[in-house]
Amino acid sequence: MNKSKKNPYEIPPFPDSFPVEAPDYFNFGYDVIDRWAEKDRNKLAMIWRNQHGEEKHFTFHDLSRLSNQAANLLIKHGISKGDRVFLMLPRLPEWWIFSIALIKLGAIQCPSPTLLTPHDLEFRVKFGKFKMVITDTENAYKFDEIYDECPSLASRLLVDGERPNWISYRAEISGPNAKLSRREVKSPIKIHTKSDMPMLLIFTSGTSKYPKMVLHTHAYPLGHRVTAELWHGLSANDLHMTVSDTGWGKNLWGNYFGQWIIGCCVFIYDIRGKFHADELLPILEHYEITSFCAPPTVYRMLTLSDLSRFDFSELRHCTTAGEPMQTETIRLWKESTGLTIREAYGQTETVCMIGTFLGMGVKPGSMGIPAPGWDVELHDEDGNPVKKGDDGRIALCLETHRPVGLTEQYLDNPEENAASFVGDYYYTGDRAYCDEDGYFWFVGRTDDIIKSSGYRISPSEVEDVIAKHPAVYEVAVVGAPDPLRGARVKAYIVLRPDFEATESLVRELQQFVKRETAPYKYPREIEFVSNMPKTFSGKIKRDTLRRHAQTGEQWGE
Repeated sequence: MNKSKKNPYEIPPFPDSFPVEAPDYFNFGYDVIDRWAEKDRNKLAMIWRNQHGEEKHFTFHDLSRLSNQAANLLIKHGISKGDRVFLMLPRLPEWWIFSIALIKLGAIQCPSPTLLTPHDLEFRVKFGKFKMVITDTENAYKFDEIYDECPSLASRLLVDGERPNWISYRAEISGPNAKLSRREVKSPIKIHTKSDMPMLLIFTSGTSKYPKMVLHTHAYPLGHRVTAELWHGLSANDLHMTVSDTGWGKNLWGNYFGQWIIGCCVFIYDIRGKFHADELLPILEHYEITSFCAPPTVYRMLTLSDLSRFDFSELRHCTTAGEPMQTETIRLWKESTGLTIREAYGQTETVCMIGTFLGMGVKPGSMGIPAPGWDVELHDEDGNPVKKGDDGRIALCLETHRPVGLTEQYLDNPEENAASFVGDYYYTGDRAYCDEDGYFWFVGRTDDIIKSSGYRISPSEVEDVIAKHPAVYEVAVVGAPDPLRGARVKAYIVLRPDFEATESLVRELQQFVKRETAPYKYPREIEFVSNMPKTFSGKIKRDTLRRHAQTGEQWGE
């Protein structure tokens, strides 16, 4: 008798605890960190290490008490429920301590990359009307430069030293007169945070000239149960490592909310300066990391090394997101480690909404299937569903259910809200197609955003900087294919008549952008052209430029 073969791509049932639901009141600081601290005083929450070999361990009990102390320091200096605080720190434990403290207070935090320049920061602080900034000695000068231009900024807090006119965290918690309680938050008003109250603001690149500000509520951490349990496949006994800067949404996905709701330990590797991917390999081996998540760029770099020299026998799960993963990288990684990289899809605006979840058959290159509670459709330009196999705009149906983890709105940005929330749908701005097994495959952006090495880069923001250079008459920026980064920033430039197209001018323009904005945004490729392809109305035809960057196809004079 012939037995029928099981379909390897049949979707396994999800646990009964999904889709995720949020209670009326929820506070990640009290309801997760403090609960774990009460349940198991010695349960490890974080192993932190820097590139010099220094190492620190933190239990949930440590984080509970340290965040209480930080919250009392913030109260002392005027921060209370609803206040907005700008949080810009490298991968220091203080980032998590102050983030938890702000959540406990009901304040609204905005994590931000340390690569940002004073020019970048001035816009963000003004637009967000932030009351306090928390940073370190290395980045404090940036806020000193813009302080007089930012009327909302009442105070500045330094986590690792002292500076004139700055609050010193170290001095206030360890000085002779330090009386900040670690036992409880000494708030004058009992803090209750409803699940739908604002908790988090994150700037993300948009199609407009400047970044958008994504708003998430206190329910948002609960949405990352999907990320940690279903996608990363974590349990309370895991040691999980996600490669991400603290200023990006990826850090919230992989080093924070979902992982600690489950009760697993996160490994934080404090990387400064130029990153060399191969330094991660001895870390994975030495600490016996059980779950690893990194952008495709990092995996591509790692496969250039001799992986056979390392023992990855404790590593059970490998995941990636942020940009499409090349199938060749997946093949090389599996040949060397025996592990298949599982992909997923989401945004700063969401949690893991599509994923190759634990127990599923892996289709290399596919994002996977929608998470439970995320009703994903693919639409044409008129909002009609497309057929299987046809690509369409990724649309999330909100008619009967709004999933936990979806942004509430783009703050103070009615134009972007109107473009993304249309009728009963939220449109992500990306395109995909769905195969016969229900697996989704990423096609590309519907707007001009460049996704390079996990970063989302707005062409308009880069153009705004390049246009300030005296040699530039006209500029347009697009993403060009890059085998290592996924895409690289390419600038097409029409020069002013008194300037010549030279290699030295290319280098000068690149350095100019690096000085004026975050270095990851600089154009790795510059092409000088005599004219731009334009519509009859005078708009630059970016699709023509993207096609030229991909295939070399020329446009007419």
